[in-house]
Amino acid sequence: MPTSAGEQILDQGVGYGVVLGIGIVFALIMVCLSALQNRYTSFKIASSEEFNTASRSVKPGLIASGIVSAWTWAATLLQSSTVTYEYGIAGGYYYAAGATLQILLMSVLAVRVKTIAPFCHTYLEIVHARYGNAGHLVFVLFALATNLIASSEMLVGGSAVLNAFTGMNVYAANFLIPVGIALYVILGGLRATFLCDYSHTFILMILILYFYFFTYCETDLIGGLDGMYELLRQAGQQRPVSGNYQGSYLTFKSDYGLVFMVIQIVGAFAICVLDQSYWQRAIASKADTAVRAYLMGGIAWLPVPLTFSTTMGLAAIALTNNPAFPYYPDGMTAAQISAGLAAPAGVVTLLGKGGAAAMLILLFMAVTSAASSELIATSSVLTFDIYQIHINPEASPEALVRMSHIMIAVWAVTMASVACLWNGIGLSLNWLFLSIGVVTTGAVGPVIMTVLWKKQSRDAAIAGAVGGLCVGMTCWMLVARYHFGAITITTTGESYSMLAGNLGSFCSGPIISAVVTWWRPDTDFDWSQTRNINPRGRQLAKNGLSILPEGLEAGSVPAADTSHDKQMSEEKQAAEVDVSSRSEDTELDVEDYASLERSYRFAIWTAMTMSVIIILVRLPSR
Repeated sequence: MPTSAGEQILDQGVGYGVVLGIGIVFALIMVCLSALQNRYTSFKIASSEEFNTASRSVKPGLIASGIVSAWTWAATLLQSSTVTYEYGIAGGYYYAAGATLQILLMSVLAVRVKTIAPFCHTYLEIVHARYGNAGHLVFVLFALATNLIASSEMLVGGSAVLNAFTGMNVYAANFLIPVGIALYVILGGLRATFLCDYSHTFILMILILYFYFFTYCETDLIGGLDGMYELLRQAGQQRPVSGNYQGSYLTFKSDYGLVFMVIQIVGAFAICVLDQSYWQRAIASKADTAVRAYLMGGIAWLPVPLTFSTTMGLAAIALTNNPAFPYYPDGMTAAQISAGLAAPAGVVTLLGKGGAAAMLILLFMAVTSAASSELIATSSVLTFDIYQIHINPEASPEALVRMSHIMIAVWAVTMASVACLWNGIGLSLNWLFLSIGVVTTGAVGPVIMTVLWKKQSRDAAIAGAVGGLCVGMTCWMLVARYHFGAITITTTGESYSMLAGNLGSFCSGPIISAVVTWWRPDTDFDWSQTRNINPRGRQLAKNGLSILPEGLEAGSVPAADTSHDKQMSEEKQAAEVDVSSRSEDTELDVEDYASLERSYRFAIWTAMTMSVIIILVRLPSR
């Protein structure tokens, strides 16, 4: 982001220092955490169950903080401020409300997965148990597409801000950002990643609160809440917002803001339901607290984009005509707005170089925390759903851990390469953010019905997912072609093109699936088939091996030189247990299904009530 003298506000060295320095620091922290975990606890990261699922024993507070961390992307901060800059306070609220519903829904799916598949590693293993290889591969492709777009989108947003502040090459940033993240995920596994996510979120919250209180309580450029109100009122008169009531930035009656909210809801459903990282937190949580963790996470996340966007997004609007604004006097171009630079512009105007450095750290915390979730989630899909199911069904625990490490590194390179591709062809953060629902959300309804509705058939699930994609893409292209005159990056990025594509995909998927199920329902499926997923993990849980090595009693501390060899040998023996001899054992001793059913009903009613409140209860302002 250039200064009035035409130079970047920060040196390139600052950008490289933040990317590499902070990444290496967290990798070192992870080394220490992993060493402490292996030495003083019974959870050993050399175990595949511990590395990928944290032994399914994480308490609700850490799960909730992990949800906040995973859902706080660079896009959370940049895109929420962008729509606020475009539509006023309605944009920030609609962003926050539109992406909270999915976390509340996941509380229902979390307790459901604990009930029907308590020892699965991924939700796709449930798909495989129900629909076999063909259905499984279809949904693996949708899951990987979701992860790929989401992962690369984070890098596009982060690299754009690094380039604006420091002049750092966006292609270098795309490849260097994942380096430290991949290192600490490989070293620590899921549980230690939760701990680093907690620290990321803690730093992130401090910086957001600092920006908020400085903007509304300290700087004379704004003049407090009264000053912000007056500046926004004047901005609405000078640059009226199309589709807003009286062109005001202070209204909730925003036509385009409402269109954005619908797109946001649809796209966020795709990311949340199809992305393994949000299921992984359900799988890692304790069964009796999964619902509480997701409800806490949703409530805690809502203020993050709402506070930040109504601080820096509104500040950018209010200060556009101030000579201190980086883009004064011409204002921001459409390309700069689409790249997510509204919030950085507001920060630089208010806080100068110090604010720019703080903003870089803030965004890096957001990128690393979300990217770490994407890395370990995608590695789980590649390891358990590709390698174990389709390549090496007899893989040992050691082989699975080794494959998880390899896939984390592979995905780090893949997401960086695709981010560079997006940069090369000119796709912005805003375009990627709005389009993800078109491509993937046709599979959302079929996936939800897979875990909730036993009658859905394999053909119905596949037809819903693929049919939803086809309908969504068709609607997207038709509106771009016949309403805006051509199919280009610009026309496909228009609000109504994105709205048609997102709604077409989202709505047609479950409709097609329901129709095909009604025509040819699955009448023979038994949930015991999903409860018997992962016999190794099931047997380990029964024997206490995934929690306590042999010779230890509950609550004891293992000796400092305890080896993993015995545990690994016992895991191998457990893997050889004849599953067929236990197929009738559908009621697991470690699960209280009556309690889970009560939690399930509680989650449904709570999620529905909170969703209605969030969507319908707004300020009475026009």
